Amino acid sequence: MKILFIGGTGLLSSACAELAVARGHDLYLINRSILTKYTIPPGTRLFQADVRGETNLIEDFIADHTFDVVVDFIAFKPEDIERDLKLFKDKTRQFIFISSASAYQKPPRNYLITEDTPLANPYWQYSRDKIACEERLNLARREAGFPVTIVRPSLTYGPSQIPFIVGSWLQPWTNIERIKRGKKVIVPGDGTSLWVLTWNADFAVGLVGLFGNSQSIGQTYNIISDEVLTWNAIITEAFAAFDIEPNIIHIPSDLITAYWPEAQGSLIGDKSNSVIFNNDRIKAAVPDFACKVNWAEGLRRSLAWFNAHPEHRTVDKDLDEVWDRIIAAYEKSFP
Repeated sequence: MKILFIGGTGLLSSACAELAVARGHDLYLINRSILTKYTIPPGTRLFQADVRGETNLIEDFIADHTFDVVVDFIAFKPEDIERDLKLFKDKTRQFIFISSASAYQKPPRNYLITEDTPLANPYWQYSRDKIACEERLNLARREAGFPVTIVRPSLTYGPSQIPFIVGSWLQPWTNIERIKRGKKVIVPGDGTSLWVLTWNADFAVGLVGLFGNSQSIGQTYNIISDEVLTWNAIITEAFAAFDIEPNIIHIPSDLITAYWPEAQGSLIGDKSNSVIFNNDRIKAAVPDFACKVNWAEGLRRSLAWFNAHPEHRTVDKDLDEVWDRIIAAYEKSFP
């Protein structure tokens, strides 16, 4: 099949690109940069352009093309969807939108989250924007037959990412340095809330398996691991990887966000809630979907990647200091 990725070199999309090419698909990428952490698979056709600022160039590029599948990995706001509808209205047989499981109702009213769980997140603008994107796409499907499939991943990680509940997404090595230096690592609440982490190559099996599936048009899918862990277990595994005794401090989420307001969406609007996802729908649509990399294995793969790429072992010093101030404030209240 002829596939177009908007993006294609990020954490999720790089794994999907690798698998798409391995399965013999004819892959095109629209990406603004060729300098990325991940290698573009051989045989991929790259068109270098900024989809947000060079729409005319992209219109010229796709003028002589139609695609079996278009996947937008970098649509975050309704205006991104308006652009996609204009560009691909008559250019693809299937359009896959990468939404987010953070769009689900927060706090959740049921322990098990399915694709039919209501969407509502008053704490995180990112999630509300994803909800608005879904609504616009579904309206286009109902009114104009736009062939959309919606995918909702949860916290997906990979070689270049080590997820912490209180961490730096852009500089994930920050918490690893804290562990190695004997500093405390923050876990919100009592650490017993449940969470799910998905390795990016496992996610790719679910996404690529939907390509060309006409039954998936108009459907929404969770593509998320079945391995459910407490945050205590998740963070303790990071210490175990270095054979270091866990040095965790439990701090209320409200105190954390009082000192670090930018974390409210990701923390109170997402990760501090317990989540268990039902994946029956994606398993029925893609029988070979199975998450084979558990957290203990995935963590060690990520650490090996960082060991091989020392240039990415950077520390967010400002954020590290914020965490120290949060810990000091908590310990002053509870000596």
